[in-house]
This record gives sequence, C-alpha cells and structure tokens, in this order.
Amino acid sequence: MPVKLEKETVDQLIISIKQYFEESLDQSIGDLKASLMIDYILKEFGPVIYNRAVADAQARMQDMVSELDGTCFEPEFTFWKR
Repeated sequence: MPVKLEKETVDQLIISIKQYFEESLDQSIGDLKASLMIDYILKEFGPVIYNRAVADAQARMQDMVSELDGTCFEPEFTFWKR
C-alpha cells in the first residue's frame, strides 16, 4: 500500500529536508529536489517502516489478546460457594 501524505505534511517535509541539507551537508537544494527526495524515501523506505509498524501492532495486539483470560475473566457458578 503506497504511503500518501497530506499536502501540508509534504510542505513541512520539504522545509525540513532543505534545512537538513543546508545545516548538515552545507548544500542548498530547491523545492523540486527536496520533493523528489521525499518521493524516493516514501517509495523505498516507506514500505519497510510501514511493515515494521504493522508487525509491531500485530505483536502488541496478540499480547493483549493472550492477556484476556487474566483480565476479562469472571468465575462461574459461585452462588453456592459463598
């Protein structure tokens, strides 16, 4: 599933990438190059990050489901044991 971002998010990312290039690499890049960098990152790294996040969410959900017995359990047939 391709990662799609809101225009406002892309605009903020462009600013961030341009600032990173200027401060860390002593290079100036324009909006087009920054936008192309975002496209590349989303296509190349996006699926890796997305898949890892899904795997982490699945693991957490499985942990929560396995805890249901302990957290959502009510003893049965206890009326006569009082």
